[in-house]
Amino acid sequence: MTRKDKITLGFVAVAFPLTSYFLSSSHAAYGGACPAFALLAAAPGIGNKSTANKAAPEWQLKDLEGKPVKLSDFKNKVVILNFWATWCPPCRQEIPDFIALQKQYADKGLVIVGVSLDEGGTAVVKPFVKKMGINYPIVMGDQKTAAAYGGIQVVPTTFVIDKNGKIAAQHDGVADRATFESEIKPLL
Repeated sequence: MTRKDKITLGFVAVAFPLTSYFLSSSHAAYGGACPAFALLAAAPGIGNKSTANKAAPEWQLKDLEGKPVKLSDFKNKVVILNFWATWCPPCRQEIPDFIALQKQYADKGLVIVGVSLDEGGTAVVKPFVKKMGINYPIVMGDQKTAAAYGGIQVVPTTFVIDKNGKIAAQHDGVADRATFESEIKPLL
């Protein structure tokens, strides 16, 4: 084994456990969120701290069947727009609350839309959605949409959008059911 091979092997031996530790524990270090590595350094703008009462950017993304879905498809509804990923423990923590909220408030004008930031595409997301019993629309996100919302620095990042298409609240990291209920009830 050459010196170069030994150095490479040593680097891998150190980097792999550190990366595994970081990915498994990063949500605690980021206040209940996972860093959105692929989307770092996206354009600043809406979504950076002061988003209240700003118009939610329009987007068109594909659902898990490849059909186009737009934010404007949900006109006159309160939308919880959740940027998430299957590999993110805090994202998975929020899903049961979103399922319950969708079930309880859909007939009152709420729709939850999950924007998956998984790089593996629908091949990864479809089986996960089925396994989790997700009852709300899931679309496949892209960097353009993430940038339009100020650059998604962590997942989950969630926006509450009122019936007029204005952002009413933003959460970088986990928020619980009670928090979302207190935000959506006055908007429904």
